[in-house]
Amino acid sequence: MHISEGVLSAPVLVTGGVLAAAGIVAGLRSIRSEEIPKASILSAVFFVASLIHVNLGPSSTHLVLNGLIGVIMGIGAFPVIFLGLLLQGLLFSFGGITTLGINTFNMAAPAVLFGYFLRPAINSKNFGVSTVASMLGGTLPVLTSALLVAMSLYLSGSQFLAVAYEVVLGNLPVVFIEAFVVMFCIRFLKKVRPEVLEPSLNTAMA
Repeated sequence: MHISEGVLSAPVLVTGGVLAAAGIVAGLRSIRSEEIPKASILSAVFFVASLIHVNLGPSSTHLVLNGLIGVIMGIGAFPVIFLGLLLQGLLFSFGGITTLGINTFNMAAPAVLFGYFLRPAINSKNFGVSTVASMLGGTLPVLTSALLVAMSLYLSGSQFLAVAYEVVLGNLPVVFIEAFVVMFCIRFLKKVRPEVLEPSLNTAMA
């Protein structure tokens, strides 16, 4: 999911940067002071989960957990994911600084979108509905992020088409893994700390 320096075209980088900046500003405005510890923990979870890469041809794959962040934080997923990516870029040279905007948008936008639409079903008292929605909350954001990464590469040049295919195919196993990881995390939170899920309803699209 991390696009490195020197790969994308200037229009893609600029567009991604502008969209990410708008999301970060909106996300920061939506996070209340009492939610800062929660946002910090989620940023750390994202940092660690996406730090472990498994090489796959010219690309690599890793857990993302952006779906879980989107469900909990809503639009606040933008600054949460941005901080994780920034630290990875500065400390481990994963991704890059010029690609920070597009990388943030590719991972955060699907998290916010599906978190917003799936949250009512996830908070349902019906076990089956909540379980299915939680699994979709893990799969759909990751799959959409992979497609956005592939599109970013393709829009930067047709020579990246093969790599774009690799990105999508390489993340298919991750999609299934994240379905169960996010589902179990949400089931756990609903049992022990249901308030962690509920407050984000008011700030999902602020």
